[in-house]
Amino acid sequence: MNKREAVLNLLQGDDSYTPAAFFLHFDPVYHTGQAAVEKHLEFFRYTGMDFVKIQFEDGFPHLDSIQKPEDWAAMPLYKKDFYENQLRIAEGLIRAAGKEALVVQTLYSPFMCACHTTSSQMVTEHMRQNPAAVKRGMEIITESLMIFVKELIKLGIDGLYASTQGGEARRFEGASPAESLALFNECIKPYDLALMREASAACPFNILHICDYSLGYDDLTRFLDYPGQVVNCNLVMENGVLTAQEVEQMFGRPFMGGMQRKGVLATGRPEEVRAAAQDFLRTAPRRMILAADCTVPSSTPWDNLRAAIEAAHARS
Repeated sequence: MNKREAVLNLLQGDDSYTPAAFFLHFDPVYHTGQAAVEKHLEFFRYTGMDFVKIQFEDGFPHLDSIQKPEDWAAMPLYKKDFYENQLRIAEGLIRAAGKEALVVQTLYSPFMCACHTTSSQMVTEHMRQNPAAVKRGMEIITESLMIFVKELIKLGIDGLYASTQGGEARRFEGASPAESLALFNECIKPYDLALMREASAACPFNILHICDYSLGYDDLTRFLDYPGQVVNCNLVMENGVLTAQEVEQMFGRPFMGGMQRKGVLATGRPEEVRAAAQDFLRTAPRRMILAADCTVPSSTPWDNLRAAIEAAHARS
């Protein structure tokens, strides 16, 4: 059984093997072309992780021309040529590793791309001021990202690591819970779902990543109907700590995660990482993927990640 079969078997209900995977950003010299392909392969093979996850390093350009909600109507539509570097990296990794492991592409949500275009503060302020105007920009961003997703599907990508934000506890600071949820449902969620559903219809292994890299959550229920064969999120919430079992039951699918990106993974020694992974796995669901809550710091020793992955594979 190769790594590809192992992960697909887990999705079919097999709990005899615990896959594991961790992700980090490589030095910019490895962000393009064959150098990016080779660095992803080196990391995948050195750590022993169970699928290839492609980092997305060609973010949307920052635009000073968007200063008020009405400016979102002039959001540029980035077409296939904008994604050419990422598509060639995906093509190279599918060719090199696709027979032995699933290959998954990182996809930042339309909301996250809008934040890259201006700033998270500006986007959320504009949504509160004039949600209809901002939605025009979100539509253009989604149309652009849909080009990328469809081209990836043509190449044979196995799925998306679909990263979403916008539903955090303090995202719309000062807004009531009802107003925050309404803005999320109107300005963020429909665009997430359009892309995720496209991938879900064509790909066997999509990861719903609820990203808390800048802000935390106190409620995950607004994501329950998001597609994805597994769900990856932080267990540490603004109002307490969840267990992996609770996330699994809440979403009705396997949990992926369990280790803090800035904890022992980043700061400890391999033996300490191995012990921490073993400790978590003792009470974790049998059918899960060991991972971090998000991308680990780039300075994280690869030996630490390999130690955690070995602990998952040795689980009995």
